[in-house]
Amino acid sequence: MTARYSRVLLKLSGEALMGEQQYGVDPSVTTQVAREIAEVQSLGVQVGVVIGGGNLFRGLAASAKGMDRATADYMGMLATVINGLALQDSLEKNGVTTRVLTAIEMRAVAEPFIRRRAVRHLEKGRVVVFAAGTGNPYFTTDTAAALRAMEIKADIILKGTKVDGIYTADPMLHPTATKFERISYIKVLEQGLKVMDATAISLCMDNKLPIVVFNLRTAGNLRRVISGEAVGTTVMAE
Repeated sequence: MTARYSRVLLKLSGEALMGEQQYGVDPSVTTQVAREIAEVQSLGVQVGVVIGGGNLFRGLAASAKGMDRATADYMGMLATVINGLALQDSLEKNGVTTRVLTAIEMRAVAEPFIRRRAVRHLEKGRVVVFAAGTGNPYFTTDTAAALRAMEIKADIILKGTKVDGIYTADPMLHPTATKFERISYIKVLEQGLKVMDATAISLCMDNKLPIVVFNLRTAGNLRRVISGEAVGTTVMAE
């Protein structure tokens, strides 16, 4: 099987790591994700990962309850580092050399993010987990994913979620919602579809970086997307 992309940025939500739990990291989920990544990496694909922190702490939710927004966002960024380390552990148990690079320096647990170093790690066949968001409050991990994808010159952003694409409405709440096979960045913004936040979508649109939204819980889906199969929904220019 041949890979359609040579370098990809995989965006995972923190909630994806909870599994059926209400909170925290389910090791069986990180193991499954690690196996999927190991499988595509064995095809020679270079993989960068940006991970959210919503399973541990949500900056927006805390600020809505009165916490200072910047403080809450920094706490959320630290939560992504915890998730990054959990994923690194699972990846290395699956024989994949991994580096966690953080936008906020914490040298005892991870390397600081330096763009050229990140690219070198990828070229050497290591998986790079980008943690601590952009390092700035008021920006989401979606925006961090778009930013890191541009910086490492990824071919595509793969957004792994618990639904199998983008729908006209939330399919969990609206059974009649229909799925888009392809959709333009502008339509995503105009229709307010909850794919990634507007800043991330705009960044991808300006740089013509396609996004594929797919169900990460289905075993083998990551490999199918990488091989060019029609999985999930593709967001691209019209």
